[in-house]
Amino acid sequence: MITIKSFTFGHFQENTYILSDETNECIIIDPGCYDANERAELSNYLDANDKKPIRLINTHCHLDHMFGNGFIARRYNLLPEFNKHDKIVFDSFLTVSAMYNLEVEASPEPTNYLNEGDKITFGKSSLEIVFTPGHSPGSICFYNREQKFIIGGDVLFYGSIGRTDLPGGHHQMLLDSIKTKLFPLGDDYKVYSGHGPTTTIGFEKNNNPFLV
Repeated sequence: MITIKSFTFGHFQENTYILSDETNECIIIDPGCYDANERAELSNYLDANDKKPIRLINTHCHLDHMFGNGFIARRYNLLPEFNKHDKIVFDSFLTVSAMYNLEVEASPEPTNYLNEGDKITFGKSSLEIVFTPGHSPGSICFYNREQKFIIGGDVLFYGSIGRTDLPGGHHQMLLDSIKTKLFPLGDDYKVYSGHGPTTTIGFEKNNNPFLV
C-alpha cells in the first residue's frame, strides 16, 4: 500500500510529496524545499523513517516545484525525470529565479523523460502517467488505480485550476486535459494538488467554477 507524505514549502506554498510503500522504497515528487530548514525537514523525515529514495520526479518544471532538485540530486544521487515538452521550462529555471531575486541551486539535467502510458515503479507499487498540458507544455499527472488517487501538480486545485498566463500555458488546453484525462478516472479519485488542500474529482466536477 502506498503512503503519501506531503510537505508545504516556501513563499509559493508548494506541496512536495514523498510516496513510499512497505518496502520503504520511495519517490520524491516536486521537491520545493528552498532553504536549509526546509531541506532538513524533508531529509529528516526520510532518515527517521528509513525511506530509500529511488526516483526524483517533476510533474512540471516551474521554479517552485524545482527548488530542491539540486539538493535531492546531490544527497540521494538521483537525476530528475519529467516530460520532454517541459524541457524549455526546465531550461529557464535559473533565469526565472533571478527575475524573482532568488538564489537557487541549478538542477542537473534529466536522466529520463516520462510519457503518457509509462509507469513509475517503486518497491511493490506503481503509478500510471497521464499527459495533461495547459498549465505548462509538459505537465503530467500520476495516478494509482487501486487506491484511487492522483498526484496532480498544478493542473487541478480545490475550487480552481492552474494558471495559464505563464509562457507555454494554454487555458483551453488545460480545461481539455482536466475533462478528458482526469475526469474519466472517476469521481472518487482523491487529488493531491501542487498547492492547497486535497480534493476529489467528483467535487471539482460539480463545484469548480472553471469546470461546471
